[in-house]
Amino acid sequence: MTDGDFGLLSPVSASPAVAALTGDRAVIAAILDVEAAWAVVLEEAGLVPAGSAAVVAEAANPGSYDVAAIAERAQGGGNPVIPLLGDLRARVKSVDASALTAVHTSLTSQDVLDSALMLLASRTISALMADVKRTTTALAILAGQHADTLCVGRSLTQHALPYTFGLKAAQWFHGVATAAARLESLELPIQFGGAGGTLASATKLTASLQSTPFDLADSLASKLGLASAPAPWHTNRLAVTSLGDGLAALIDSLGKIAADLLFLSRPEVAELGEPLAAGRGVSSAMPQKQNPVLSVLIRSAALQAPGLASQLHLAAATFNDERPDGAWHSEWPALRQLLALALGSSGHVSELTEGLRIFPEAMRRNLEISGPLLLSEGVMAAVVPLLGPDGKQKLQNVVDETLKAPAAEQTRIYTKLLREAVPADKLSDAELKALLDPASYLGEAAEITRRILAAYPDYARSAASDSPTTKGATRG
Repeated sequence: MTDGDFGLLSPVSASPAVAALTGDRAVIAAILDVEAAWAVVLEEAGLVPAGSAAVVAEAANPGSYDVAAIAERAQGGGNPVIPLLGDLRARVKSVDASALTAVHTSLTSQDVLDSALMLLASRTISALMADVKRTTTALAILAGQHADTLCVGRSLTQHALPYTFGLKAAQWFHGVATAAARLESLELPIQFGGAGGTLASATKLTASLQSTPFDLADSLASKLGLASAPAPWHTNRLAVTSLGDGLAALIDSLGKIAADLLFLSRPEVAELGEPLAAGRGVSSAMPQKQNPVLSVLIRSAALQAPGLASQLHLAAATFNDERPDGAWHSEWPALRQLLALALGSSGHVSELTEGLRIFPEAMRRNLEISGPLLLSEGVMAAVVPLLGPDGKQKLQNVVDETLKAPAAEQTRIYTKLLREAVPADKLSDAELKALLDPASYLGEAAEITRRILAAYPDYARSAASDSPTTKGATRG
């Protein structure tokens, strides 16, 4: 966000915390940090006068720069590094002109801006992971607490099989933890290639030294906390597209939670509810409404992210020559918006999952809408062998007759017809009752939940302190 853009039309990322990490001033700060770190590298290599790095560092205070003016002047050279360098050099010169050799020597604008955006991403991801781990901890706890909380599993919008809310929470956890682990594993590399990607200027600069341009690049990476790069990547944009894909995948996983919540919090379903807060979820015209706005905002981010990631791939596929033209420029807003959306939505999801209102009674009520018909798959496996060669058709006839009845009568009719179809000497009343108990047809739900949480211990670690006595506890 610029100083004049407060996110009025992007509420999912309209936050001082998001702006501080992804806004224009954060970009300026990252560029200046790259230049200041480079001055240290040059001074440590003996390539600039002693004390130069301190002068550059003092001049590189981001609060001293007019962001709006730099943005306007960036049109002159096509990127913000050029006007910012002009201002930085003027500040350095006013203190010690001999330190000017420590500013930008052997670098090109793309070296600085690519590195700065990787630095911006690194800082944003660090903050993002704090929210993500709050979310995964909350989901892991819910998975344990609700391991036995029955609900209905839905397939293609219809009731399918008995399910547990614990497994639903574990599957949400699975998506978020998988995407987060992938994002955390990405290497964010330094960019260092010089004007044409050959390091020609840096080679001359280091000719009298034992070190090489690659050594300088590695030193710069270390100082910025970025990964070393084996070679310049001016037109090989896998670092950017991989980052974009990682951010989009995480937003996808958050969007899945929001999509489920938007359905499950409908009044006619009412299995879950967002945390309540004063002034949240209000309508401008209907005072009775309690809109699930956290889920709405998260979903809005999930709908935007794929297009932004696609833009990064489109740019990468059209980077021409050894230094690109407009394709490079089109990356910047797409990447920054992905970072802002990921950070904004992760904050909303952590609040949502930590305060989620859960209504097991409604889950059971909805489960019972389909009654024992929900057990048809399991009933078929158990009963067909008892009914002879045409057992499958006989059982299908039972189902078809049941479905002709009103919903309120289907449980009684299905049980009656099933009892009539299967002799008691082949299936006792107790066995039939057990067969029609939804808790008896959960398959490996508990083991699937356990395996998911065990696969990502770092994301579920704080859930281990959840007392076994809270298992099955509910909120709502």
